[in-house]
Amino acid sequence: MPEGDTVFLAGKQLDKALAGRTLLRGEFRHPALATVDLAGRDVLGVRTVGKHLFTRFSGDLSLHSHLRMDGSWQVYPPGARWRLPAQHARVVLVNPAAQAIGFRVHDLKLLPTGEEHGLVGHLGPDLLDPQWTDEHAAAAAAALAAEPARELGLALLDQRIMAGIGNLYKIEMCFLLGVSPWTPVSGVDPAKVVALGRKLLLANAWRYEQSTTGELARGRRNWVYERTRQGCFRCGGPVTVARQGHDTHARPTWFCPRCQPGPSPLDG
Repeated sequence: MPEGDTVFLAGKQLDKALAGRTLLRGEFRHPALATVDLAGRDVLGVRTVGKHLFTRFSGDLSLHSHLRMDGSWQVYPPGARWRLPAQHARVVLVNPAAQAIGFRVHDLKLLPTGEEHGLVGHLGPDLLDPQWTDEHAAAAAAALAAEPARELGLALLDQRIMAGIGNLYKIEMCFLLGVSPWTPVSGVDPAKVVALGRKLLLANAWRYEQSTTGELARGRRNWVYERTRQGCFRCGGPVTVARQGHDTHARPTWFCPRCQPGPSPLDG
C-alpha cells in the first residue's frame, strides 16, 4: 500500500506538471464520473493530506483520489506511451506540457474545493504537513496515548491518530523503537513514536526509494520489512512474519524476536 511519503511525492509531481496550466483533456474512465469533462479548466494546484490527494481546478472544484493498495499517478511527456495498460487508467489529465494519468486510483470524487475538509477532517495530524508545529506533535501523541492497551502496530495504522503511516513504516518504527508490534501503546513513549514517524517520512518524501536504514542499495533499505529470507539487518537473526489485525484490516507484520522483545504470536 502506498504510504504518506509516496502520496506526497505523487502530489508534488502532479503539481509541477499541471498547476498553472489549462487542460486540453480531462476525462474519467470511472462509472460515477464517466460523463464529466474537465477540458478547458485551469489546474490551480495539488495538495496531499496523509494518503489523500486533492487536485484543484478553476470554478471551485476539487478531485479527491486515494491510491489504496495498488493505485498510482504517473506523469508523462505529451504523446508518450504509458507504462501501464490503458484499461487500468481511471483519470486522464492532459495539458500542452504533460499527461497525468491516474491508474487504478480509488475513491474518486469531485466536490467543491471548500468542502475538502469533510473528507479528511477526521484524520490526525499529517506527518508531512509543511506547517507542522509542536501542537501537531502533541495532538498526535495525546491521541496515541488515549488507548494505552491497544497494540502499537494497530495504533500506528490508525490514520485518526496521525496520517501517513502504512504497513512498511509501522513495521520499521516498531523495530527502531525496540519493541514488538504487539506491544501495548503503554509500553512506549508516545512523543518519541510521533517524532520517529515524522522523521522517517520526511527522510523519504522526495525520493522513490524508501529507506529506514539510511542506505539505498537494494536489500539494505529496511531492518525487518520483507526480510524473512535475509534475516534482521541489525543482528542477522531470523525474521518472523505474522498477521496483525482482523479480517480485511489484517496485515503481514515482520519482526525480529531477538531485537524486539514483547508479546507476539509466538507466545504460548
